[in-house]
Amino acid sequence: MLTEERVLFSPNLPAAINQLLQAAVAASHADPTRAETLFLQAQALDNQCLQTYFALYKFYFHQKRLADAERVVIAGLVESARQGGFPCDHKHLVKASGEWDLYANETTLFYLYTLKALAFIKLRQGCGMDARQLLADLKQLDPKDLSGASVIMDLAAGVA
Repeated sequence: MLTEERVLFSPNLPAAINQLLQAAVAASHADPTRAETLFLQAQALDNQCLQTYFALYKFYFHQKRLADAERVVIAGLVESARQGGFPCDHKHLVKASGEWDLYANETTLFYLYTLKALAFIKLRQGCGMDARQLLADLKQLDPKDLSGASVIMDLAAGVA
């Protein structure tokens, strides 16, 4: 079955996972239950593939299933830290600033981007203080703002 590419994931994404993710994205609006099944199948096929976490947490976020999105975000942070060989706890990373290069590769950048997603989820859950603390830590971990966290910082400032 050929599926039109609706989303460009990482160029290193295995074809079977890409096919499942593309089908899931295609089904997201018309059949969310099928989409979720496909996203979960992709993740089960390779739970080390960070793009499956990204796709699944975005899906849950757009479905307004914030607790599910948060759960997948946290799992993605754990997996990216494991792959990158650095601590998962962003507070520990801030305290040990400079010990890890979080701009080193796709894995470390995924961590930063996913930490931004967690801050956005917290903001949407009405946990403004948690979101602002995450964003403050992210500002220290990502001074070049490669994750684009400044956009969420602006939203958090508007909410405050």
